[in-house]
Amino acid sequence: MRSVCVIMPALNEEDALPVALANKPEDIRVIVIDNGSTDDTSMIAKQNGAEVIAEPERGFGAACKAGLDAAGDAEIVVYMDADGTCLWGDLDSLIEPILRNEADIVLGNRPAELREPGSMPLHVALANRWLATLCNRIAQTTVSDIPPYRAIRRSSLLQLDLQDRSYGWPLEMVIRAGQSNLRVAERPVRYGIRTGTSKVTGTWSGTIKAASRMSQVLWSYRLWSYRLWSYRR
Repeated sequence: MRSVCVIMPALNEEDALPVALANKPEDIRVIVIDNGSTDDTSMIAKQNGAEVIAEPERGFGAACKAGLDAAGDAEIVVYMDADGTCLWGDLDSLIEPILRNEADIVLGNRPAELREPGSMPLHVALANRWLATLCNRIAQTTVSDIPPYRAIRRSSLLQLDLQDRSYGWPLEMVIRAGQSNLRVAERPVRYGIRTGTSKVTGTWSGTIKAASRMSQVLWSYRLWSYRLWSYRR
């Protein structure tokens, strides 16, 4: 039916995967990227109907790139977290604008009224809004969220040639899409409470690492944009 491949980077998500993979559509290919787990992530993913690809190089971006390569000839790739926060019922709203040729990338915007209470701490919501604001200034986009749930044409993503191998991958994707004049759209999606402890927001060290890497990505693209603007004057 639809040439869609869902990619789920996972690191030690044996408890969350049964929830994350429940109710997945039968006609959608799902690949779980095991990013060096030390638990039974791979086994649980297979038991719940997903393909598994191992990416031993630790890093969210490394796992996302491995999934992109493994997606083969899929027309659309969809990224979603493996922690149960993203809901399969919202998948169609992300891929339909691309199938109708109305957008090249669609972000699953998480408005407050669609977030399960407690799913997004205040400091995370504020940081996310700050990242979206800076992204808009750098890449001339109009996004309100830098979310984990997103769909994009595989050919477009390959052309963006993303370089980040860590937490900066999702932010770099939006910045590069805006700078490359791709049509970036948003659709509201629900957001649930994750199963297990988050590697990013669940610990201070994870939060600091993610914020640091995203700041580095923002700074590097801000310098690039400034140089391009100066050259064009």
